[in-house]
Amino acid sequence: MSVLDRLVGWLSRCLDRLSGLFKGRDEFDLTAGDIAGPLFYLSLPIIVTNLLQTAYNLIDTFWLGQYSTEALAAISFAFPMVFLLISVGMGLSVAGSVLVAQHIGANEESEAEYAASQTVALSLLGAVALGLVGYVFVDGLLGLLGASPDVLPLATDYMEVISLGMPFMFGFFVFIALMRGYGDTITPMLVMLGSVLLNVVLDPFLIFGWGPFPELGIEGAAIATVFSRALALVVGLAIMFRGTRGVRIRLRQMRPDVSFATKLVRIGFPASIEGMGRALSINLLLVIVGLFPTYVVAAYGIGTRVFSVIFLPAIAVARGVETMTGQNVGADKPERAEAAANFAARTMFVVLGALAVVAWLGARPITATFTDDPEVIEVGVTFLRYVAPSFGFIGVMRAYNGSFRGTGKTLTAAAIVLVTYAVVRLPIAYVLSQGAMEYRGIWLAFAASNVVGAGLAYGWYRRGTWRDADVTDGPAAPGLGDDLEVGETDASTND
Repeated sequence: MSVLDRLVGWLSRCLDRLSGLFKGRDEFDLTAGDIAGPLFYLSLPIIVTNLLQTAYNLIDTFWLGQYSTEALAAISFAFPMVFLLISVGMGLSVAGSVLVAQHIGANEESEAEYAASQTVALSLLGAVALGLVGYVFVDGLLGLLGASPDVLPLATDYMEVISLGMPFMFGFFVFIALMRGYGDTITPMLVMLGSVLLNVVLDPFLIFGWGPFPELGIEGAAIATVFSRALALVVGLAIMFRGTRGVRIRLRQMRPDVSFATKLVRIGFPASIEGMGRALSINLLLVIVGLFPTYVVAAYGIGTRVFSVIFLPAIAVARGVETMTGQNVGADKPERAEAAANFAARTMFVVLGALAVVAWLGARPITATFTDDPEVIEVGVTFLRYVAPSFGFIGVMRAYNGSFRGTGKTLTAAAIVLVTYAVVRLPIAYVLSQGAMEYRGIWLAFAASNVVGAGLAYGWYRRGTWRDADVTDGPAAPGLGDDLEVGETDASTND
């Protein structure tokens, strides 16, 4: 037995013990019975996973905020750029997750394995190309976003490291998406936990030069993140190759298949557009924010990081709705898919409404956690208090968009996001910020667009066009012949 086999075996045993704290996929059925219970057990680990995911950014924000205000402003530019690069390729992971979910709902395990194997291979190839493009053009892109001369070199240093590490970062997102499509949200959560703990330890050592490490500043934060993600990806791939937990991938099925790639792109491209729409909105808003002093940019960075935590329940439940919708569409139960989306929208409106009250009342101490600069704190407080009343509407839009994606209607979800941001948020932000409201006009644009987005998603969902799902239609995937039996679990066969 190889060292890798022994390591993965040990990790699997640890995961089995930790998984006992949660309900697993085999303990509930996403296509029958209660709606709330399965959605809760599916979404709870996603919330934790996303919280841990956000911890990467929050940890960097905290330590770099102690390092210098310029470094804090630099990651205010760098983080949206990271999101943009990942969003370009995230459509493949969404498409893979939807295909896996629909095949599992239809009891087509072999097809689900083939979809997962192809998604991993094509996504990693795409991430390599994307990372190289990002590395070459990152300096120019950051300059276009309005980064000032004292901030641009720092943001560039951070982004160059992240760009080269893009295959590791994006590869782990693919692992999470495929496992989620299968219905296993616990394993990715536990792997993410280990990765975040490693990042927590590495960050201060590499940023400040503690012990034997050199002082690398903002570049050290990027190195810590990439190294942690790389290790998480290795563990994730090992788990999927063994196939003892969640969906399995097979090396012989990873040779790029043009017909499948076409299908993956057809489903995934609109999802990439949706993600890019969100990312471009943040980046283009930075152009407007960049017209104001550095302390406004730093406050914007803190506010968006705080929002990324507050919106975690909505994002997680939307992913849960996506999986439930996919599996129920595969099982030919559209009414159950619709019930899940409606329940999620109502629940998230209430939950995020409650978090809005917390954000409003605690705006000052929340902002002060990241910096002691009084100007940054004051601007950050206004940001939180302007946007907080619209939090509940974010939950509504996310829930229905998750259902659109689960049926393969990724173009619908993308259209809602683009209208919300490009037609509503950006124009309002620019016009109001040039008048007497100044930067407060940007904050008001956030709130207005959240309300409009929720109305669009709800109205479109009521039309019922999402029911015409046909994602899994088409010819059988190559390689799924008699040599591959459904349920085959020989962990030693990784070819």
